[in-house]
Amino acid sequence: MAASALTSMRRRWVLLVNILLSSLAQGQEIPPPAYQLAAQRAGIPSVVLYAVALQESGVRRAERIVPWPWSLNVDGQSSRYASQVQACLGIHQALRDVPPTRIDVGLGQINLGWQEHRYRQPCDLLNPYNNLAIAAQILKEQYIPGEDWLLAIGRYHRPSGGTPAARYRHSVSQHLQRVLGPQQAFTNINSKETSP
Repeated sequence: MAASALTSMRRRWVLLVNILLSSLAQGQEIPPPAYQLAAQRAGIPSVVLYAVALQESGVRRAERIVPWPWSLNVDGQSSRYASQVQACLGIHQALRDVPPTRIDVGLGQINLGWQEHRYRQPCDLLNPYNNLAIAAQILKEQYIPGEDWLLAIGRYHRPSGGTPAARYRHSVSQHLQRVLGPQQAFTNINSKETSP
């Protein structure tokens, strides 16, 4: 009887390990809580917000690509800063050099000129929670109910669409495949589910 119980327990452990390894092999990744919260408040899938942030501000850290909150893109040149204070100084310098429409800030690379109605001070966009809330709201505004989220993702980058939006959709879809796993990437984001 004891040997039978031990064998049964081993089988359960083997099954559990196989399930865990299978999930890892499929590349599934859960968006961090800040992304889940911002996405839930905006009513969008958290994986969409996370994949956009990976595309917009992703940096390689410890063999992974992660969104970096203190990222700037000034006139097409990306910069990553070690701290929020340094990034804020970078924003002020950039505002002396180029028009606000040439400056993108933070996790979602929010444009200072086109999105000025969404923040009080430019450095407010360096707060990850503020930045994600704005990015999630923009994505929600670009989404047309019933259509593919990838189309909204393209308009997030370029509202008028065209080739730049198509290239952007393709790049973000690569991040979605990594986050969701290749088999689930496109079916999950187009379901009505907006939680992680």
